[in-house]
Amino acid sequence: MGDTAHRRVIVRYTGRERVTHWVLAIAFVLAALSGLALFHPAFYWMSSLVGGGTWSRILHPFIGLVMTVSFVLLAMAVGRHNKIEERDWHWLRQMRSATSHDDPRLPEVGRYNGGQKILFYVLLVSMLLLLLSGIVIWRSYFSAYFPIGLIRLAAVVHALAGFVLVCSIIGHTYAAIFWVTGSMRAMTRGDVTPGWAWRHHRAWFRESIRATNSRTRTD
Repeated sequence: MGDTAHRRVIVRYTGRERVTHWVLAIAFVLAALSGLALFHPAFYWMSSLVGGGTWSRILHPFIGLVMTVSFVLLAMAVGRHNKIEERDWHWLRQMRSATSHDDPRLPEVGRYNGGQKILFYVLLVSMLLLLLSGIVIWRSYFSAYFPIGLIRLAAVVHALAGFVLVCSIIGHTYAAIFWVTGSMRAMTRGDVTPGWAWRHHRAWFRESIRATNSRTRTD
């Protein structure tokens, strides 16, 4: 890190990526709350957060569409960094040691580690299932075109995919706040310190420095 000690921060996310992420996060919270309110009477009180039961039924599908579009836009921006490599499988096999981040058995990881990449694909599949099943059970517009058996199956798939999505996002949020300290800064300010990058994503740190040095020489 000697030749880069003068660097104070490293850009991790652009402004567009951060805005897309927070739109996605807000849409997810609203979709989850309205969805739970519709799922079981015990959660019906959550409907008051989006205007009541009627508004929950009206808004939930549209909020889901906003969430899906936001995820697609974010996936287009970061998807190329989520290709699983051999070092990611190595990281996953040693995941119990990942909490220390200094364990010599852990490989250097790129912009995302193996756990983050698996999460990306879980979210991708969950979002796809929610979209397809949601269209089938969207009573106001589409459900009349499908047989009742398919609608019932889609309702089950929608609930299961929603459950997986909620659990995944809870894990993602916990890791960002309590496990990898400093991750929230990347999504609020867009940058991280060289020390954070070196500790958590060393291969990405090297790539970022090489790219910066290359641009500096070109300029």
